[in-house]
Amino acid sequence: MKHPLAFLLLPVILAAEPKPVENPSQRIEPFVLRDVAGKEWSSKSQREKKAFVVVFLGTECPVNNAYMPRLGELYKEYAPKGVGFVGINSNRTDTPARVATHAKEHGIPFPILKDTANVVADRFDARRTPEAFVLSGDGKVLYRGRIDDQIGIGFRRPAPTRRDLAEALDEALAGKAVSQPQTTPPGCPIARTIKPKKDGSITYSKHVAPILQKNCQECHRPGQVGPMALMDYDDALGWAEAIREVVQERRMPPWHADPNFGHFANDRSLSKEDRETLLTWIRQDCPQGNPRDVPPPRRFADDWSIGKPDAVFSMPSAFVVPAKGGKNGVRYQYFGVPTKYDEDRWIQAVEAKAGNRAVVHHILVYVVKPGEGYGARGIDGIGNNMLVAFAPGDLPAVFTGGTAKKLPKGATLLFQMHYTPNGVEQKDRSSVGLIFAKKPPQYEVRTRGIAQSRFVIPPGANDHEVKSVTTFDENARLLSLFPHMHLRGKDFEYRAVFPDGKSEILLRVPRYDFNWQSHYRLAKPLDLPAGTRIECTAHFDNSADNLNNPDPQKAVRWGEQTWEEMMIGFVDYTFAAKPKK
Repeated sequence: MKHPLAFLLLPVILAAEPKPVENPSQRIEPFVLRDVAGKEWSSKSQREKKAFVVVFLGTECPVNNAYMPRLGELYKEYAPKGVGFVGINSNRTDTPARVATHAKEHGIPFPILKDTANVVADRFDARRTPEAFVLSGDGKVLYRGRIDDQIGIGFRRPAPTRRDLAEALDEALAGKAVSQPQTTPPGCPIARTIKPKKDGSITYSKHVAPILQKNCQECHRPGQVGPMALMDYDDALGWAEAIREVVQERRMPPWHADPNFGHFANDRSLSKEDRETLLTWIRQDCPQGNPRDVPPPRRFADDWSIGKPDAVFSMPSAFVVPAKGGKNGVRYQYFGVPTKYDEDRWIQAVEAKAGNRAVVHHILVYVVKPGEGYGARGIDGIGNNMLVAFAPGDLPAVFTGGTAKKLPKGATLLFQMHYTPNGVEQKDRSSVGLIFAKKPPQYEVRTRGIAQSRFVIPPGANDHEVKSVTTFDENARLLSLFPHMHLRGKDFEYRAVFPDGKSEILLRVPRYDFNWQSHYRLAKPLDLPAGTRIECTAHFDNSADNLNNPDPQKAVRWGEQTWEEMMIGFVDYTFAAKPKK
C-alpha cells in the first residue's frame, strides 16, 4: 500500500554552497543527451543550481514505477528551492517512444533523457532503476542511492523511516555535508547494452529459449503480471543481468514450497539443471546460436487462460481506486453478482481476471447460496465456499479426473477485491469466467477453510504460533492446498494425521509471501481415510524486523483487512460418494 509522505519543509539558506561528500570518489564530467522529444539537454545548464538530482529510470521495473509519484512530489517540493531534476533512461530495452509514453502516463514533470548504449550510466556507475544522484553545480557527487527506504525487494513499508534523497537535498541546500552520502538502491538492474558472443556451448536458441517458454512466459509476456516480456532473444539479452540476479537468488520463478515435502503438479521452481543452464549462458556472454534451433512459439490464450468461457460475470460497475489510500490503504471492497441460473450448474474451469492489473492485488471469489448473507463481514461464515482466487503468480482452477465444482441455482458470486493505489486515480471492473462441465461429474470438488480466528499476536512478537485443525468424517481425496495470511505471515505448514497414528507433512512454506500467494495442487491426489485430521501451523512476525509490518507496536487480531491478520489453510477435496444431483 502507498501512503502520502509528509515532507519536512526546511528553510533555504541562499548564501550557502552545498558541500560535497568528504573524500569524494566521483565527479561527473558534463554530458549532453537528448530528451524523448529529441531536444538536446546539457548538464551544464545546471551549473547555477544549488543542487540537482539525476535519477536513472526504466519503464518496466515494479519498484521503479512505484516511486514515480514520490519523484513527482519531490520535484514539486524542491524545484522552487532551486533544485534541478532530470531523469535518464539507459535501458537498451526502452525505446524513446516507450520512455515518452511512460513519462506521460506517470505525470513526470521533469525532462527524461535517453542514454543510448548506457554511456552516461557507465559514467555515473549507475546500476539500478530507480537510482538517484545529487550533484553540486560543478558535478560533484553529494549523494547516491535510494529515494527512501519504504519499498524494496520483497517488502513495502507503510511509510518510509528515512527519506534519504530529501534529507540529502535538505543538508546540501543548508550548506552541510550529506550525513549519509551513499545508500543501496533497490529495484531492477539497468538493462545495459551487451556485446554477445556469436556462439557457445550454451546458446539462447537451443538451450535458453525452451526454459523461458516453459517457466517464464506464462507471466512475462505483454499484458500479463510479469513486469517485462521474455519472448525472444532480444528480450532475454536485454534483461540478462536481471535474469541472473533473480535466478541466482531463487526469487524467480516464484515458488515457496519446501522441496523436501510434497510433490505438486504446478511446481514452478527451476530444476538445478535449468538454473545452471541460464547462469552459464549469461556467464558466457549470452550467445544466440542458430535461430533455427528455437522451438515453435508457445501458444497462449489471447484473453482467458482457460479458453473462451461459457459465462463471464463482472462487477456491477467500475470501482474508482483513489490515487492514495488512507493510513491503512484502501479497505477490501465486496461486490455481489447474481448468477440467476434456475438450475444447478457444474464448473469445469474458472478464472478470476483483474480488470486493471496496475491496482488489483488479489481477488477472492466466493459462492453465496440463496438465503445465505454475507454483508460487511465478507467471508466470515462462507470461507468453505471459495470458488477461485487471483493473486500475482497464481493460476486459474481447472478440475479434471471426473471432478467439478457446483454452482447452486440462484447463487451469487461474491468478489472480495484488494486494491493497492499507485499514485494515480484508476478504475477497475474485474470479472470471473466459467466453463461448465458437459455432464454432472463423478465427484464434487469442495473447499474447506481450516481457520483459526481466535488469536492475538503480541506487539513485537517475531515467531508467534497459531494452529488450526479439521477432521474428515468420511473418506476423502485431497486435491490442493492454499495457505492464506496477511503481511505478518511468516511460515505455514499442513500436516495430515491418519487414523492409524501416522502423520505426514503435506506442505511447508518456510517463507510465506503475501504478494505471491499460490495454490499448491498435488501431483497425485491423496486419499484421506475417515478420521484423518489436517493440522495447520502458522507463525507470524509482528516485530520491527518484518519490513512489511504496518505497526509492530500493535497487538494484532483476526480481521479481513490487510493490516489485520488471517490464518486459513484452504483445501480442495472430494468425498468418495457421488455428488447429489
